[in-house]
Amino acid sequence: MKFKIVLITLLFSVAYSFAQTKKWTLQECVEYAVDNNLTIEQFELDLETVKIEKSDALGDFLPTLNAQSSVAAQTGLSFDPTTNQAVTTTILTATGGFSSNLTLFDGLRNVHRYNRAKMNAIASQYRLDDLKDDIRLNVANAYLQVLSNKESLRVFQAQYAVTKQDLIRTEELVDAGVVPRGDLLEVQATAANQEQQIVNSENSILISRINLAQLLQITDYENFDIADESFNIPPSEILTNSPKTIYEKALTFRNDIKFSELNVDLAKKDLQISKGALLPTIGAFFNYNTRYSGQQEFINFFDQLWINDGIAYGAQLNIPIFNGFGVKNNIKRSKINIDRANIQLAQEKLALETTVNQAYVDVKSFSKAYEASEKTVAARRLAYEYSKERFDVGLMNSFDFSQAQARVDDAEAQLIRTKYDYIFRLKVLEFYFGMPITLD
Repeated sequence: MKFKIVLITLLFSVAYSFAQTKKWTLQECVEYAVDNNLTIEQFELDLETVKIEKSDALGDFLPTLNAQSSVAAQTGLSFDPTTNQAVTTTILTATGGFSSNLTLFDGLRNVHRYNRAKMNAIASQYRLDDLKDDIRLNVANAYLQVLSNKESLRVFQAQYAVTKQDLIRTEELVDAGVVPRGDLLEVQATAANQEQQIVNSENSILISRINLAQLLQITDYENFDIADESFNIPPSEILTNSPKTIYEKALTFRNDIKFSELNVDLAKKDLQISKGALLPTIGAFFNYNTRYSGQQEFINFFDQLWINDGIAYGAQLNIPIFNGFGVKNNIKRSKINIDRANIQLAQEKLALETTVNQAYVDVKSFSKAYEASEKTVAARRLAYEYSKERFDVGLMNSFDFSQAQARVDDAEAQLIRTKYDYIFRLKVLEFYFGMPITLD
């Protein structure tokens, strides 16, 4: 028994330890967000509701079948339902039957409703897929923000390690009387500033991790973390395509555009349904009824049901002549909705074109900014090495040396921010060209 308890405890400890040390990759984050997002779950329920509407539309083609029965007792003057003769007594009667109705023609409204239900199901799927696309982009952006902050922290920690070595050497020079104590204070101030940068960077990592966890619907912020990985600028041929080419490609597969296009078709289908109310409707019916009377005691219950049954069947024609202004107003509303859907589609296309052009410009801008940042970092590092050599031999004071080091810090931090901004903008532009979000 004790062995079992120890084993169970060990298994839970291992599972807990695994949960504590799990590192999430970008692909895992994207897949988990899509599978667990609450808004997506709501949209999926909407899609299921639309599918039920499709079943409703299909059911309108089928005949209805309903059964009815009643039992009653009457005292005094009444009519025997089996003979239609007046009697003055207490009489027990029972009736029953079933009826069926079938719509033969209703101005094709049933057909249009069924086709509309199918189109609406597809539109709901497009809306769901568009939401998933947005979540993928948001997760990728949040993930890269965590990576950027982590890489910045590593740079600040490395710089602080160098500064601590400089601090030790400066203390030795001050003790030897080679440099004034003011130089030591300047290096100490630089070290304190870098410590503050490390603290700020750690806070930025925490905040960006929380933002990413919230996108994934994860509340255990303390134990949530991403994989310790770093990405270089991925090779891409996306800029060999013009913004117009990317935009035209995006029009062929973007779910938000397909959703808006289907909304136009749905509005047109609603107009057909509204116009169908102007046409006559034809329906068929079939009724079966039977009855029992307590007055016919010499005939048993089942024989009475057999003797007293009857059927009715026929067709019914309804011609709309005047129903207020309801039908005409519904047609007018449907026409307005078509115009509204077309305007919405035009706006979506314009917004997509603007987004693609902005993404294209962003990629080119951040590409140049990243190249400039690389050159700046290289130049700042050379200047820092030169300043360090002069400082070590007493040819540069500590203030000028700390300024050279600060410029290196700023340049490297800017390089990291520009790098991940460039990667994200590149992936956004590729996304609009139909390429999946990966950092390989």
